[in-house]
Amino acid sequence: MQTLQQMVEQLYDKVLSECLERYERNEPVDKKDMDVFKKIKEETSPNFSLIEEWEKETNAHVHKLSVFPNQIQNTRDNMELLLLHSYYIDVKRKRFMELYHSVDFVLKQIRQDISGT
Repeated sequence: MQTLQQMVEQLYDKVLSECLERYERNEPVDKKDMDVFKKIKEETSPNFSLIEEWEKETNAHVHKLSVFPNQIQNTRDNMELLLLHSYYIDVKRKRFMELYHSVDFVLKQIRQDISGT
């Protein structure tokens, strides 16, 4: 089982950065293609699991952090949206970046709380 700090680092390295890179490549996919859907589902399944695990672990430590439970839930929702939007490119850049910065802010706050800086 991973520590909260390991999960935060993995979310930064794996989910957040990859989503931004994928979105900026701007390679929209056919939303009706079942093979593409299966491929995306396969690729994102570990990320969704990591996000779920992160949410549980963060909620378990919420009393030590400077974030509120609703921020944790919203961050989970936003990460899931980022994942999907990065594949389907179905939102404007401004909205995508708002989600990205929101997740980035909360993860940075948690990272600071954990490291004590």
